[in-house]
Amino acid sequence: MTLSSLGWNDALAADFQPLSSLDCQPARVVCAHKHACDVLTPAGLFSAECTGRMLHEASTTADLPVVGDWVALRLRPGEARGDIHTVLPRRTRFSRRAAGTRNEEQIVAANLDTVFLVSSLDQNYNLRRIERFLLLAWESGAEPVVVLNKADLHPDPAAACAEVAAVAPGVPVAVLSALDATGLDALAPWLLPGRTIALLGSSGVGKSTLTNRLLGADAQLVSDISNANYKGRHTTTRRELLVAPSGALVIDTPGLREIQFWQSDAAAVDETFADIGPLAARCRFHDCQHHGEPGCAIEAALESGELDAARWQSYQKLQREQAYAARKADAVLDRAARRSWKKLTQAARARAKWKMEP
Repeated sequence: MTLSSLGWNDALAADFQPLSSLDCQPARVVCAHKHACDVLTPAGLFSAECTGRMLHEASTTADLPVVGDWVALRLRPGEARGDIHTVLPRRTRFSRRAAGTRNEEQIVAANLDTVFLVSSLDQNYNLRRIERFLLLAWESGAEPVVVLNKADLHPDPAAACAEVAAVAPGVPVAVLSALDATGLDALAPWLLPGRTIALLGSSGVGKSTLTNRLLGADAQLVSDISNANYKGRHTTTRRELLVAPSGALVIDTPGLREIQFWQSDAAAVDETFADIGPLAARCRFHDCQHHGEPGCAIEAALESGELDAARWQSYQKLQREQAYAARKADAVLDRAARRSWKKLTQAARARAKWKMEP
């Protein structure tokens, strides 16, 4: 194994150059724990801990190593252990807002070349969820590929593929059955030596089964389909980077039950809804709100059926969520929004009081 087989390149080498004087070596994080990691180097697998200084200087958990990260590792003499001194700049990262009420970024995986967005052709199949995952994938900076698994459970997989292609313009769509090992050849263009692929999707869509097929071994636990709801069960409990026979680096991840946006990226929205932008550009007014204005191309497309109403509603919903994410991530914007809302409510109360006065 070499650094290049782990995904090392000239850009990473340039980032690491200032750290070479610290008697460190580059290592790839294959599994992350609370303050420790399993890291891989050309010399093998090591257990490593973040230094006290690194933990002290970390402003959030996003500053700590995650699966896929490259780190500066200093090995302890005579031990199969080491210390992590810093995380190298991330080229790409798949992030979401942490589940629950915490206003904190959670990085699912870093330094990805491709994201396999896995959906299953059973009760889990949902176009709106696929759009949501696509938006997160475009924000990550990695190339998205939609993988429709469990084709054996769908009466017309080709029709489902066409349906997904319509809401994911320009994004490759692969249809396969990991259980039957059929259609896996469609993923070959991305399974290249040194390339990093993450499998992301909801619980029970078959990511672990697909991972095992890509690895050629039962590396991940899998569960049968539930007899109660005919859906796959959640089995993967941690993120882990594994090396496939093809030389590709595969990251299986636990199912994402909750997807809240962390950042706001207008370009990612444009990529996800690439069919809506050209339509809006045909509106008579450049600041058209698409709500009753004359010459609105969006409303005309909705009436003619050129634009699906559910897709338009999804676009508007995701835009609102991204605006909310931007306010939450930026304290200045959040305070400004609160002040604006306070002024509006105060004005409304003043008008109501004025009307009630004799």
